[in-house]
Amino acid sequence: MRSSNRLLDPNSLLRPFFFCLCLQKFPRNLQCRFLASAASSNPHPHVISQTGARLRVLRNPDQQSIRFRMRFIHIAAGSLADLHSESCNIPEALYVFDEIPQPNPISWNFSQLSSALRSFSQSGQFDSVLRTFNIMRSRGFRPDQFTYLRAISACTASQNVKLGDQFLCLVLKVGFLSSEYVLSGFLDLFSKVGCFSRAFQMFLESCNANVVCWSAVIAGAVRNGDYSIALELFHDMVGGFCMPTGFTFSSVLGACAAALELDVGTGIHAWVIKFNEQDDVVVGTALVDLYAKCGDMEAAVKVFSSMPARNVVSWTAIISGFSLMDDGLSAVSFFKEMMMSNMDVNKCTITSVLFACAKCFMGSVSYQIHGWIFKSGLYTDPVVKDALINTYARIGNINISEKIFKESSTEVRLSNWSAMISGLIENQCLGRAVELLLQMFRQDLKPDEKCISCILSIVNCITLGEQLHSYVLKVGLLYDVLVCSSLFTMYSKCGSIDDSYELFGRMPEKDRVAWTSMIYALATHRRVEEAFQLFKEMILKGVKPDEMTISSVLSACCDPMFMKWGLEIHGFALHLGLCSDTSIGSSLVSMYSKCKNIVYMRRVFDQIYRKDKILWSSLISAYSSNGYSEEAIFEFHQMATSGFEIDHITSSSVLGACAKLSRPILGRQLHAQAIKAGIILHNFVASALLTMYSKCGIISDSRKLFDSIQNPDLVAWTSMIDGYAQHGKANEALEIFEVMKNKGIRPDSLTCSTILSACSHNGIVDKGFDFFSSMRTDYEMEPEMRHYACIVDLLGRAGRLKEALDLIEGMPIEPDSLVWSTLLAACRFHGDVEVGSKARRKVLDLEPYDSGSYIAASNMSADMGEWDQVLRIRSSIKRVGMNKEPGWSAL
Repeated sequence: MRSSNRLLDPNSLLRPFFFCLCLQKFPRNLQCRFLASAASSNPHPHVISQTGARLRVLRNPDQQSIRFRMRFIHIAAGSLADLHSESCNIPEALYVFDEIPQPNPISWNFSQLSSALRSFSQSGQFDSVLRTFNIMRSRGFRPDQFTYLRAISACTASQNVKLGDQFLCLVLKVGFLSSEYVLSGFLDLFSKVGCFSRAFQMFLESCNANVVCWSAVIAGAVRNGDYSIALELFHDMVGGFCMPTGFTFSSVLGACAAALELDVGTGIHAWVIKFNEQDDVVVGTALVDLYAKCGDMEAAVKVFSSMPARNVVSWTAIISGFSLMDDGLSAVSFFKEMMMSNMDVNKCTITSVLFACAKCFMGSVSYQIHGWIFKSGLYTDPVVKDALINTYARIGNINISEKIFKESSTEVRLSNWSAMISGLIENQCLGRAVELLLQMFRQDLKPDEKCISCILSIVNCITLGEQLHSYVLKVGLLYDVLVCSSLFTMYSKCGSIDDSYELFGRMPEKDRVAWTSMIYALATHRRVEEAFQLFKEMILKGVKPDEMTISSVLSACCDPMFMKWGLEIHGFALHLGLCSDTSIGSSLVSMYSKCKNIVYMRRVFDQIYRKDKILWSSLISAYSSNGYSEEAIFEFHQMATSGFEIDHITSSSVLGACAKLSRPILGRQLHAQAIKAGIILHNFVASALLTMYSKCGIISDSRKLFDSIQNPDLVAWTSMIDGYAQHGKANEALEIFEVMKNKGIRPDSLTCSTILSACSHNGIVDKGFDFFSSMRTDYEMEPEMRHYACIVDLLGRAGRLKEALDLIEGMPIEPDSLVWSTLLAACRFHGDVEVGSKARRKVLDLEPYDSGSYIAASNMSADMGEWDQVLRIRSSIKRVGMNKEPGWSAL
């Protein structure tokens, strides 16, 4: 049917029949029959006349008819090749031309072959495009700008930059680089293969760049993360009277969203309205994404609602925006509306809404979405599986995460392993995470950078950390910025801050995250001067600090003596225009809180216009930690009435204030709210509740709550042990400690202090000494100053002051005032003048400006009857300007 229709076209020249005649594959009489049959089946005047002419040529060949035959051969062969080209059968078309005697370029039909090249490009057969292009050129065919563009696009899709360079030389030779289409193709090629500098240079050297080239170079700048260049290019583009298109707007709006340039993005929104591009679904989606990433969800919803048509990307952008703003209810609401509109849901949408559920601890909604994922068939997607594993781990249900991981053990991919290990680490399950890592090694799976970094982020044992360091060296991941940052953070957390700083210094390339991590590590170890020096060096190196960097260096100001530096950083943040950011505001509140400057702390909080949940939590925690428990509870009430949902951090801070005020009634109300909000499963909240009930004297409720926790972490175990210790129940504390060890949970420094304190308060000297000795042998943990203070207190309460003094003098580290003060208090209680005198001198030497130390020494001298010494000590207090804090009673 198709051939018959083409015979009706007088220009088709009976392609299949004439091809057989021209190649003379059949006898001449048979050829005549074919022609006669074709003419009779196609009674078009032109076809009949052409058929008669060819019949005469075949019957009476002469020199002219031979030339006519050759011309006819080329035309007919080209016509048949067109048929093959239209069906993208380029090899057959080339075979036709191989059979032509004396081929010439006229035989190539440009439009049909270009269509075939376009079809190859659309179907992803880029190698076929390049191969066909080479054959066409070798046969004498001269490509035009569109053919070159398709060949360049094939190089871009296959990431073949070397072949692209060869095409660039060829285009320069034939003079087609002046074509805007060819130029835009090269701009796209070099941008997508990571050579944006070449694309940018080529664009600057071009003299006839139009909107296509401008859009291509702006999109390339955005793709390579050069957002400032993209915005400058857009400004130059519109300033040069080259009007942007929808593609240009979507690219530059993407740059504003990535750089969080809300003001610039708002101006571009005005351009979009001016050019009437707001109805374009791609531009509208870019606007929604801009406002969502910049935190202006009201504007994002307004743009989203005004869109005449929405696609899955638009819905995902608005859901993702609410997820970033910790508004899980709105994210879930839009997800339900999306499904009701019969819009197809992809894996990006699912991961966004699961992320919202995880951040807001929406357990029940997560279960429902999990069921829908089963029903929709997306459960087999590894990205969705990663999101499910992370979601259940975030809301504290690590058992379901492990079940999801094990359900597809035969098809588990590397990303699933990383997600599972990350979930275990987030729930403080280091032992199980390491066991899973070893299982990966046994299955010949190589952990990637993310997996190794997650493991290193929780390692608190230097031996395990060094083994992982060796593996990193072996597989060549040491020069990965993320892995190296995790390594020196691990050394810092394990107490080897010098090793951490040395590893940081050896890094060949340091990004902003590496600088920030090292500054935070120095700040954590109270090496404040080095942290500030590193911060200055970072600025001198040209690395621009962000909110995390400012927050890290502010955390170094943890004492009133460093508040001057904190004020300087505050001024620097004002200069950068970052103080309106709530994360910086939270860090400033925390810094002034640690420096005991409540007035400045409150002033910073009041000056931030848009207060979020993190800022409120920082203020409540600051009030609670500084003893302003009533103010903490009041601010919590203000936060709740402002419409903010409580999270695990805020809840734990307020529960701490309730414990200090001994208000179990309010604590029980918070317990109910935690259950309602779905955060009772979080270990921070459970541990704070345990401590609150314990300090309020309700140890039975503490134990009942502890037994209801499915997988208590180390903090919960330590809180329960401390509760028993504070209530004088040392045997129960030791029993629960044995249960903890049997569960495979290793104690940390705080847990050991709690055990020693329980032994000290109950006079269990032998068990306390045995545990103190086992810290090195069983747990590979060097005793710290507070552990020595506990063991000195243990000996002092038992009256073994001489042994306590020998222990202090034999300490591998220099004893501080806490240890000597503990011994001094024991000497005063037992009336040991000799040991007490030595302890008194040490306390005064180590704490010359602490009024408490002077008062303790004065009381000791008074007990010994040395009234002259008492007068000298009291005079010293007045001379240095110290004031004795008066005693007070809560009654």
